[in-house]
Amino acid sequence: MIRFIAASPDPGRTAEPCYAVMDSPLGELLLVGDDRGLHRVDLAAEARIDPSWRADPAPLADATAQLAAYFDGGLTDFDLAVAVGGTPFQRRVWRRLTEIPYGSTATYGDLARELGLPRGARAVGAANAVNPVPLVLPCHRVLASSGDLAGYGLGGPERKRQLLRLESGQLALAG
Repeated sequence: MIRFIAASPDPGRTAEPCYAVMDSPLGELLLVGDDRGLHRVDLAAEARIDPSWRADPAPLADATAQLAAYFDGGLTDFDLAVAVGGTPFQRRVWRRLTEIPYGSTATYGDLARELGLPRGARAVGAANAVNPVPLVLPCHRVLASSGDLAGYGLGGPERKRQLLRLESGQLALAG
């Protein structure tokens, strides 16, 4: 189960963001978070490390282990706290992503209709495009109404195809 935590820490509390880099079949992943939850997942090669972050894998150990288990095919549902910002609409879209079962897909139009916006497929796509924790909030499971993969912020459509094949049991990505 994904738990959404407020993006900004409690007043008076200093939650120092930290980061860790993990190997994955998609390439090295940069994880950013703190003791409250995961903030970001990016391809390390495409990411910029903020100088205010500290290198410390300890607060990210659970996220790292769960992502490794996902790539090994042994994890189908993440159980993590995510501390992400976003607009209220983006957060509604991201919550809905967590309801798409492992190995299943939905379309941008499906999600828009379920969110009460029958003509909001592009808005759903825009929210997916800025998903700060892809994989955990599985935007790779959302397709165009034509069945096309469309874009994917964590390395493009080919990586999205790899993830869908992994989840369908057609591909082992571990390695």
